[in-house]
Parts: sequence; structure tokens; C-alpha cells
Amino acid sequence: MEKQSEYTWKLGMFVTIGLVLFVMAVYFIGKQKNLFGSTFHITSQFKNVSGLEVGNNVRFSGINVGTVEEIKLINDSSVVVRLVMKDNVQEFIKTDARASIGSDGLMGDKVLTISPGTKSQKVIENNGQIASVDGIEMQDLMKSVKKSVDNVGVISDELAIFSHSMNNGNGALARLVRDDKMANSVSNTLSNLESGTKGFSDNMEAAKSNFLLRGYYKKKEKQKAKKAEELKEKKEEQQEKAAKEKEQKEKDLKEQKEKEEKQKQEDAKKAEKDKKN
Repeated sequence: MEKQSEYTWKLGMFVTIGLVLFVMAVYFIGKQKNLFGSTFHITSQFKNVSGLEVGNNVRFSGINVGTVEEIKLINDSSVVVRLVMKDNVQEFIKTDARASIGSDGLMGDKVLTISPGTKSQKVIENNGQIASVDGIEMQDLMKSVKKSVDNVGVISDELAIFSHSMNNGNGALARLVRDDKMANSVSNTLSNLESGTKGFSDNMEAAKSNFLLRGYYKKKEKQKAKKAEELKEKKEEQQEKAAKEKEQKEKDLKEQKEKEEKQKQEDAKKAEKDKKN
């Protein structure tokens, strides 16, 4: 009798603990999937949902605010996704918000992300629809990576050919790199060119001091100074003209205001006179 009572007590404890755990699991899962509490719904239309499934999280500003409730195929190029959202985030989602599909980590589950709007101040209504942004497919990303790798391979081949030509070729550039005599010759040529340029500059300065050419250079300097003076006068004239136009505009505006004020006074007097009559 005592053994049966002990067995019954243990069975009751096991069942009680199981029920408590079941209720807790239902509560936490329901809370995660927004089964409890006040909610609202919004929809968004995509060309490709990229593996998004019912039950995946919906994020807004990095926070889980809802779940994917339904995914409905409309036609071969349109899929409507219905979201169930927590009621307390509705005031932050505007009508120009956008939905996009991403991944929770590199290889994680798909996540639908809602980006805040920037222009509209109107809050999205229950069962409202927001625009969508197509995500970057892994296939497209791999194509881009493959193209970049192919380009790197082509550049590497061209560099190898150029390096071989430099080491074994007989062109001027290859000889310049490998032949010390040619390199010294080019260096001497550049030095002579620099010396010649400096000498030409000195000759020009000397020519300016020569009494035969002094008049020519003075004439050039006078023309340059005259041109600068003309530009200065033209700029001053433009500034003066702009100032006069501004002053005239202010005067016209003032006269217009006075005219309007006078008209208002005349209308008031006329209205008062009509009232007396």
C-alpha cells in the first residue's frame, strides 16, 4: 500500500512538472510569435523572397518587432508577404518605410528588415502596405566575385608578360632599366635640359634690362596693369549696379506696402460709412 502511494505521488509530481513546463513553453513561444498581446498587420510585395519562411523574425532598427505570418504567391513575378507586428511599434513605422530581406548572420535564417521612412510623417495603418527593396542574391554576389577574380588573373598575366619583356627585351625602356650607360646618358640629357632652361630664364631677365627691349617689356607691363584696372572698375560697377537694384527693390516694396495699407484704411472708412447709412 505504501509503495502504491509513493508511486502515485511521484506520478503526480511528474505530471505537474510536465504541465508547468508545457505552459511555460507555450507562453514563451507565443510571446516570441506575437500570439499574445495587441498586434497589427502590414504587407509588402516582393519579386523574390530569397528563402524567407513563415515564422521568420521581422526587425525594425535592429529590434525584433514581429514575425512573418503568411507568404502568398500572386504570380510568377510577385509574392506578397504578410507580417504580424507588435502594436507598440506602429507609431514609428511611416507609410514610406521599406522592407528588405537579409540573413541573420552569414549562414543564419532569413530576416525581414523594415527601414524607417525619411519624408512621410503619416503612420502606417493596420493592413497597410509598404514598399520593398530587392536584396542581393548570393548567386549575383558570386558572379561579381568571379568577375573580379578573372580580372585579377588577366592583370597578373599582363604583368608577367611586361616583366618578361623588361628583362629580356631590346626596347628603349628595357635597355634603360638594364643598361647603366644608357641610364647615365638619359640622366646627363636631363641635366643639360635643366641647365638650358635655367640659362634661357637668365637670358630673358637680361633682355628685360636691355635698353633696346626695355620699352617693349614696360609696354607689356602697362597693358597688364591697365587690364587689371579695367577688371577692377568693371567689378565695382557691377557691385554698384547690384546695390542700386537692391535699393530700388526695397523702395518699391515699401511703396507697395504703403499703398496696400492706404487701401486698407480707405476700405475700412468706406465700410464704416456704409454701415452708418
